[in-house]
Amino acid sequence: MAGGVFAIVVFVNGGRARNDATLYSMDSMLKITERLDSNPAEEKKLALQFLRDAWEEAAYEGVDRDCLATASIFAALSELISTYGEDAVAVMCERLPERVRGGEFSLGRTRQ
Repeated sequence: MAGGVFAIVVFVNGGRARNDATLYSMDSMLKITERLDSNPAEEKKLALQFLRDAWEEAAYEGVDRDCLATASIFAALSELISTYGEDAVAVMCERLPERVRGGEFSLGRTRQ
């Protein structure tokens, strides 16, 4: 590989690192950043992949998936509230039932 600078990403949970580490060249990290700057849909896709990877890591370490779901919802709502405020997030949440029933959050399902 060309270029001598690398970033090593190690998954850590409870002070223990898993045996696998992902190695990224700085060139590939810059290409990802450039792609995200020009494409918000790609940024959302990458963000979801990072969350799914973290989710799988926690499940691998034995964290119950229901606990992960509850903690994820709490973290997401807390972040949105700190950015947009409680009233705006409450309005957004009012639309959640129809979005859930419409399959918006069902992964792997083809939307028609």
